[in-house]
Amino acid sequence: MQEPASADRALEVLDQLRGVVLGQDDTLRQMLVALLAGGHVLLEGVPGTAKTLAIRSLSMALDLRFGRVQFTPDLMPTDLTGVNVLDELRREFVYHPGPIFTDLLLADEINRAPAKTQAALLEAMQERQVTSDGVTRPLPAAFTVFASQNPVEYEGTYPLPEAQLDRFLLKITIGYPGAEAERAILDRYAEGFSADRADSYGIRPVLTGAELLALRSTVAATHVEPSVRDYITRIVRATREEPSFALGASPRAGVALFLASRAEALLAGRDFVTPDDVKSLALPVLRHRVTLTPEAEVEGQAVDERLGALLQTLQAPR
Repeated sequence: MQEPASADRALEVLDQLRGVVLGQDDTLRQMLVALLAGGHVLLEGVPGTAKTLAIRSLSMALDLRFGRVQFTPDLMPTDLTGVNVLDELRREFVYHPGPIFTDLLLADEINRAPAKTQAALLEAMQERQVTSDGVTRPLPAAFTVFASQNPVEYEGTYPLPEAQLDRFLLKITIGYPGAEAERAILDRYAEGFSADRADSYGIRPVLTGAELLALRSTVAATHVEPSVRDYITRIVRATREEPSFALGASPRAGVALFLASRAEALLAGRDFVTPDDVKSLALPVLRHRVTLTPEAEVEGQAVDERLGALLQTLQAPR
C-alpha cells in the first residue's frame, strides 16, 4: 500500500478546499489529481460557480505563489511572459519577468485573448520555460496553469485551437451545486465568509512546494499493470473509430490518462492503478481532445454522452 503519510497529506489539502468551495467535490478532487500529476487544467463553467475561488484556495492550501491574469482581446504575449526594458543608467536591456513566473497561474477567461497571446502559453505549459529575445528562462518547478472559460458566452471570444487544448491534462466542467450545498453557501456568508477576502477562507497551508514535488515523485512510482495500460490504449484508440467523432484522441491523451490515473491512485491510498481509476478520469482527460462530427452536433449529441457510451462498450480488465 501507499505510504499513509503521502495519501494523508494530499487528502488534507482536499479537506481544506471542501471547507471553502461547497458542493464541488468532484471538481476539487480532479484539480488536485492534475496538480499531483504535474498537468494543467482547463475549467469550464458559467460565471459564479467558484472557479477562481477554487484555484485561489488551492494555492493557499499549498503555500504556493498565486498569479492571476485577466485575458482580454488587447492582452499581448509580453504582458504574460515579460519584456526587455532599456536601463538608461546602465545602457543595457534588463528583463522584467511577467506574471507567468509563478507557481499557480490563473488564466481567467483564456478564450478572450487572441491566438498569438494564447500561443505564448504553449512553450510554458509544455516545457515549463519561457523564451524571450533568444534567451530561455526556466519557470518554477511547481508551475501549473489553471485556465477558465465561460461555455455560454461567445461574443468577443477566440476558441482555443486543438494544439492549445491538448496541453491541458484535464478539462473540468463545473456545474451548479446541489440545493443543500447552495443553501450552505448562504450560511457561510451569514457567518462572515466573503469570496473577496482571503482572510475569511480559514485555509491554512498544508503542503510546501518541496513537499508537492515529493508527492509527485511518489505518484511517478505508482505501478500500472500491463493489462491496465492496455485498457488505456484501447480507450484512446476507440475514440478514433467512433463514428460520432470527426477527430479522435491523440497518443498524448493516452499518456495524460496514464499520468492522471496514477495520481488518483495516490489519493485512494494505493500504490497501484485500477481500471476504476482510469474510468473515473476518462471524461475529463478526453472531452477536450475529441471533436463531434457536424452530423452528430446537428442531432444534439454531446461529447460526454458519446464518451460515456464508448466506455460501456470496452471491457475493463479484472
